[in-house]
Amino acid sequence: MDLLLGAVVLGVLLGCFYAAVSVGLSVSFGLLDVPHVAHPAFLVLASYGVYQLNESYDIDPLLAGLALTPLFFLFGLLAYRVYYETFEKRGSDAGVRGIAFFFGIAFIIEVLIILQFGVDQRSVSATYIGKAWRFGEFRIPIRQLVAFAVALALTVLLAVYLSKTFMGRAIRAVAQDEEALRLMGANPVRIKQFAFGIATAVLGIAGALLIIVAPVEPTLDRAYIGRTFCVVVMAGLGSISGTLIAAIILGVAESIVLTLFGASWAPAISFAMLLGVLAVRPQGLLGR
Repeated sequence: MDLLLGAVVLGVLLGCFYAAVSVGLSVSFGLLDVPHVAHPAFLVLASYGVYQLNESYDIDPLLAGLALTPLFFLFGLLAYRVYYETFEKRGSDAGVRGIAFFFGIAFIIEVLIILQFGVDQRSVSATYIGKAWRFGEFRIPIRQLVAFAVALALTVLLAVYLSKTFMGRAIRAVAQDEEALRLMGANPVRIKQFAFGIATAVLGIAGALLIIVAPVEPTLDRAYIGRTFCVVVMAGLGSISGTLIAAIILGVAESIVLTLFGASWAPAISFAMLLGVLAVRPQGLLGR
């Protein structure tokens, strides 16, 4: 019983971390309908940027991630503009060609990381990494608590931004009726480009959390493509609060399976849950 309770607690912490790495995809895929399969590759790229800053200048990983957010915002603006001019602007089959486009970007990022850093795992150093808090028989790594707190704050801030600010409401409006927004004099393409920049910028912080929680290696994006899409689809496309709930469900499920059946079964949980949601409730927990 204590073992199961510990698995649930660690699963909640893990789930909030999954929410942080998925909220960007909830915006780009859930609200903008961009088939952004390179999202996990952007995440890993951010982790390597954090590693480089930590290794070269001894900057705390979280501060390094924060410093990368403006750069990733510009990267997101550029990526969406290329995608729009090349695919979305030209026709109705942008989805299929867009998937190929982002798969290509993900492959290029992976190759560039290997050329620069090699295939070995990379990790960062900080005062809170390697320590743990004990609560009776429970042992909780402080790195997990840091990731939990930052991930929760990041998810809440993004939800508030999208619901309370003018630009946030414009992003939600362009997701609901792009043509109506155009008739009102707004430029939906610029709004979507800005939204894609926001979705990419949050990966600076999420990438920092990724390398704080565990070492990274160039092909790690393949492990997260199922998890991130599972969370976004299970949440309901574009639902930030649903993303947090779905991520916690996935985190707890993975943690329990890991505890009871071993690590080899855990990666399959996200794909099984994704197929189950698509079959039973394709609109997700909270809908769009």
